[in-house]
Amino acid sequence: MKCPYCGNANTSVIDSRPADDNASTRRRRSCDACGKRFTTYEKVETIPLIIIKKDNNREQYDRSKIEKGVLLSCHKRPVSADQIRKLVDDIEKELFSREEREIPSSEIGETLMRKLKALDSVAYVRFASVYKEFKDVDTFMSELQKLQD
Repeated sequence: MKCPYCGNANTSVIDSRPADDNASTRRRRSCDACGKRFTTYEKVETIPLIIIKKDNNREQYDRSKIEKGVLLSCHKRPVSADQIRKLVDDIEKELFSREEREIPSSEIGETLMRKLKALDSVAYVRFASVYKEFKDVDTFMSELQKLQD
């Protein structure tokens, strides 16, 4: 591993431990040349997941898109960054544990809505209003009524 401070290729591992619910390994390293310490994360490389969009285009899975949607939905809500990270981790774990390597974006959206509903009802309604493309107030109100029931 190359030192991010001096670029030296010789570094030593000081400590290793599981991270992210045993999905990756966190390593503390020390540079043999400059002596500075830094942290690296090691994750198992998986077969790429392909997402089938509404228009039938296919694109590679991008975690940041899910994070962005959740962050926007939870803006100014009492939801911590750790809760958001855990929610995205849970969704990602569900996706990668499936047998198929191509998943429709609609299934990701439904999973995300289900998990947001359990986390924060306002964040759920915010996400659902964009995801389900509410056309008018009546559609919005019927979704709120379902939430109350």
